Amino acid sequence: MEDIKKECRTYEFEMRALENEEHGHFIEGRAIVFGQPYDNGYFTEYIDHGALDQTDLKDVRLLVNHDTSMIPLARSRNNNANSTMQLMPNYEGMDIRADLDVERNATSQSLFSATDRGDISGMSFMFVVDEDEWEGLKTEHPIRHIKSIAKVFEVSAVTWPAYEQTTLEARSNAEALESAAETLESARKRAAEDERSKKIAVLEELLKSIREG
Repeated sequence: MEDIKKECRTYEFEMRALENEEHGHFIEGRAIVFGQPYDNGYFTEYIDHGALDQTDLKDVRLLVNHDTSMIPLARSRNNNANSTMQLMPNYEGMDIRADLDVERNATSQSLFSATDRGDISGMSFMFVVDEDEWEGLKTEHPIRHIKSIAKVFEVSAVTWPAYEQTTLEARSNAEALESAAETLESARKRAAEDERSKKIAVLEELLKSIREG
C-alpha cells in the first residue's frame, strides 16, 4: 500500500471562546487560510483559493497539538448539524466552530479557558495534498502552490503557531523542516523525471523521422 504523506500547517489569527444557549461553551477560529505565503526555510508555500472544493471533510476531529492518542474534543461527521464541530469553507479558507463539553471534560474546560484568556491563539490542520504546482524548482528557494487538498484528518488548537495569518504545531522545528525538505526533494525528483521523459520522447520522434526519411 502506498504511504500517504500527511502534512501539517499552522496559523495564528483569532480564536474566540464564546457561550450561548444554542451551543453552550464553544470556540471559533480559522483552521485554513488561502493565499497567504508561508516560508518554511526551504520554499515558500501558498494554499490557493479553491483548494478545498473537492476535499474529503467527512470525518474531522478537534485535537490539541495533534495528539492523536487523546479523545477528540469535538468531531465533524459529514459536517451535519448534529456534529459537535462545524466546518465552514469560505473564500478566505475554512472556519470552524466546536462545541465543548466543559462540564464533563477537563481538557475541554482547559482549552476553553486558555482560549478565553488568549493563551491559545493558533490552529493547525493535518491533511493530504491532491495536487500542487511549483515555480523555480531549480532555484534555491522555489514556490509551491497547493491547488487541491485531498483530505483533512483533524484540526488542532496549538501552543506554538507558525503562520502569522490565521487561528488556533506542536511539531518540533526539526521535524517540520525535515518534512519540508522531503517535500521539496520529492518535487524536484518528479520534475527531473518529467524532463527526462520529454527529452526521450523528442529523441524517439527524431529517430522515427530519420528512419522514415
